[in-house]
Amino acid sequence: MAIAEKIQNCLEQSSWIRKMFEQGALLRQQYGNDKVFDFTIGNPSVEPPAAFHAALRQLAEAPLPGMHRYMSNAGYDETRTAVAEALSAQSTTPVTAANIVMTCGAGGALNVVLKTILNPGEEVLILAPYFVEYKFYIDNHGGVATVVPTCSDTFLPDIDAIEQAITARTKAIILNSPNNPTGVIYPESILVELQQLLQRKQAELGQTIYVISDEPYARLAYDGLTVPCIFNSIRNAVIVTSHSKDLALPGERIGYLAANPAMDEVKSFMEGTIFSNRVLGFVNAPALVQRLVTHLQHESVDIAAYEHKRNRLYNELTAMGFDMVKPQGGFYLFPKSPLADDVEFVGLAQKYNILLVPGRGFGAPGYFRIAYCIDLDIIERSLPAWKKLAAEVGLQPR
Repeated sequence: MAIAEKIQNCLEQSSWIRKMFEQGALLRQQYGNDKVFDFTIGNPSVEPPAAFHAALRQLAEAPLPGMHRYMSNAGYDETRTAVAEALSAQSTTPVTAANIVMTCGAGGALNVVLKTILNPGEEVLILAPYFVEYKFYIDNHGGVATVVPTCSDTFLPDIDAIEQAITARTKAIILNSPNNPTGVIYPESILVELQQLLQRKQAELGQTIYVISDEPYARLAYDGLTVPCIFNSIRNAVIVTSHSKDLALPGERIGYLAANPAMDEVKSFMEGTIFSNRVLGFVNAPALVQRLVTHLQHESVDIAAYEHKRNRLYNELTAMGFDMVKPQGGFYLFPKSPLADDVEFVGLAQKYNILLVPGRGFGAPGYFRIAYCIDLDIIERSLPAWKKLAAEVGLQPR
């Protein structure tokens, strides 16, 4: 075999999202773009805010001397300071540039943190449903992923289940709020409960258990809700995030990690992340985009437009008989599959050129994911197909 057996096995288990995205390409070739309704991938169709384009033009027309040279591995001081100031507006403990490392997206940040903290064989708890790449990222650094179920009716963290899953080998827990794929926001009360549990377990086991908060959707919150700052609840917390969603810049791979200033041995942790950022080959986040996002920390895409898409699709699908938790943020719906086999249902949906991702791809068989970050026109044109699909599986309109 030309490639490593481990990678071959990973390919066979790899993302359902990509598999369905590729299936969509085949359907578009067969039927045309306007007749295929692709809800598979969280790739925003919206453009970045006008302020981004203005900043880009300004840099292009008046380039700064040395703006493409090497920099500190942690990133530009002014960019890290801007990020820290934005976080400080939410955190009860002031955040400084010393707590920030600019990274190649949230995926880069996650890998940097995991490399920094994991010894071989140590465990990282992930809450189902979860972003599928978590398992691969943990494995990258010799860790073991332990899947913990969430509360079945709300998808909120189950504190009792987390307690049962913690062992002497547990090094971290990954949280994702607003969650991909459910859109659920974890309330501060749950985070406080988790901190109380971790404080007890850390004393009992004599070790630090980190909470890695994966927050690329944190600014996409609806119904007047806000995502609680995890630093206000959990001591040994680190935020990993990107501007892929809030600024619609997924292709630019720009993000950061931020450590809670109150974290145990925070200076040592930060030194480790800067080193890991370098030796993993990221070296530093892209120079040009760091410059651009420095002054965009309070900008965002149109949240109201996403909320309108959520409302439109949620209201229509629930009226057809689909059952789901109403998402509070992000840009996904996660309904129950009308068929026992979610893969079978997703396959049936393709009969109507509706492309979805089965829940088992997120560790939650029996559900399916809809990404509604596509154009509203596609959502509207898909509704007759959804009605035919609902009728075929025997759903009763409400």
